[in-house]
Amino acid sequence: MVAPDYLCGSDARPGVPRKPALPEPRPTRPLPDLLRAARRGGFQKEVGFQVIPAKSGHGFTTVSGRVERRHLNINGVVHGGVYATILDTAMGGSVVTLLADDETTATTSLYVEFLRAAREGEVLTARGTVLRRGRHIAFAEGNLVGSDGERLSQAHGTWYIWSAAEKAAAQARRATQRRP
Repeated sequence: MVAPDYLCGSDARPGVPRKPALPEPRPTRPLPDLLRAARRGGFQKEVGFQVIPAKSGHGFTTVSGRVERRHLNINGVVHGGVYATILDTAMGGSVVTLLADDETTATTSLYVEFLRAAREGEVLTARGTVLRRGRHIAFAEGNLVGSDGERLSQAHGTWYIWSAAEKAAAQARRATQRRP
């Protein structure tokens, strides 16, 4: 008996042409000014949240938005993905505030704990804070509160950091190593 291709780890099938490999996605270089970044938008804006530059600074970012019907799950409370989105945006934004001009970052892990449910009409506010920023990894934590200031959720995560200069240096090393 032969196992199907999907169990063998081979994505090649006889007679079926392979799709060309797509380039690995890379985030664009973040904007150094949170106000400009907030105006630029992104997924968080599509969901209805905004960065609050007046309540953000070096190593911390605040994001806020009002719960709308589209944010609710089938039980009539805010969907967990909404909590994760606003916390990821706040914590990732806090990492962005510490980047050099040629650096960029992306979330590598996100752990969210759901403490209480929010309902339609409530204003959610998340604050992300960098706990430690290393050369390539940053650790951040975040808290999400409702209109009454009560904590609804808490999170922590890691962000990978890389720079254009390091990428160029790595490519040069690889090119040198390939030469005979």
